[in-house]
Amino acid sequence: MPDQIQFAEFANLLLTWVGFGTLVGLAAKTIMPGPDPGGTVATLLMGIVGTLIGCAVLKFIYPQQMFEPISGKGFLFGTFGALILLTFYKILGGHWFIEGDRMTSRLARRRKRRRYVIED
Repeated sequence: MPDQIQFAEFANLLLTWVGFGTLVGLAAKTIMPGPDPGGTVATLLMGIVGTLIGCAVLKFIYPQQMFEPISGKGFLFGTFGALILLTFYKILGGHWFIEGDRMTSRLARRRKRRRYVIED
């Protein structure tokens, strides 16, 4: 019986973090302008890791206080941490800057959209 209780607590904690991480990641993607890279899993992971980064910054600023990550302050600082992650993700992924003289095929496709005409 104790193993079932521990599993239920773990499952509850996991689902809480997945839901909260998704909300934080969506809030960060909503605030950041422009097209957003990554899909659902990237949004989820960005929200969870952003919450951990934001709460670590909050703990660094106020070392005497204890903070719950899943709270109002946790949401605000988690969104801040996720924005930092999304900024680095866009910079390193080449979504803002073109490096070198040549455009990659991905950027060329994004910049020049062709219309294909089907002739009968």
